[in-house]
Amino acid sequence: MKPVGIISGTIPLQGEDVFSDLRETNVETRFGSALVFISEAIVFIPRHGMEVQHSIPPHRINHQANLAALRDVGAEEIIGINSTGSLKSNIVPGMIVIPDDYISLSGVPTIFHDKVAHITPSLNEPLRQMLIHTAGRLGIPAYEKGVYWQTSGPRLETRAEIRLMSQFADIIGMTMASEATIADEMGLSYAAICSVDNYAHGLVDKPLAVETIIEGARKNARTILKIINSYTRDERNG
Repeated sequence: MKPVGIISGTIPLQGEDVFSDLRETNVETRFGSALVFISEAIVFIPRHGMEVQHSIPPHRINHQANLAALRDVGAEEIIGINSTGSLKSNIVPGMIVIPDDYISLSGVPTIFHDKVAHITPSLNEPLRQMLIHTAGRLGIPAYEKGVYWQTSGPRLETRAEIRLMSQFADIIGMTMASEATIADEMGLSYAAICSVDNYAHGLVDKPLAVETIIEGARKNARTILKIINSYTRDERNG
């Protein structure tokens, strides 16, 4: 059985469960090199790199190389694990969202530079349903639909921007739409597990800080791990 490709960032997963027996390698692709951790069950890419003091900011991530590396080592299903902010007061930090659509109005990368190619981007519905089923079987509450709005980063959003975005989307982040688009262009199945780690700027009175986002991601890591472990070890084999 082919390994599951997993891309994660702020949420700390390395050294835990299916992430505990990985060998590190650099995979060269025509888009550049990607740092990849490989086992029999999964192929893992830390989208921001491994150096805490020199992490790759969202607008500098080489999504083309990351997805090409996962494809080249045999992964056909890709799960993005994304730290997000809530745009709705009823979607509270600590929740999990399995988005079914996304908005990204600027700066979306592509693998097509020397020919005209138009895809109709989407998240893979069969893979999405499998993640929803896995969460449900484990008793983990998850929003089964939601619209993800991607901004380019690295700055956070203004209060006015959040007021606009909250009319059309449910969660906000800086990476998922780019990964989903590139995966579609490469013929890979992509779905995401979004950890809601904070309220977006202005949604509550307390000012938003990066430390709040990181702390929220750490708290949600165990829940994410349960879903990934069960999916890679049980659902795909059963």
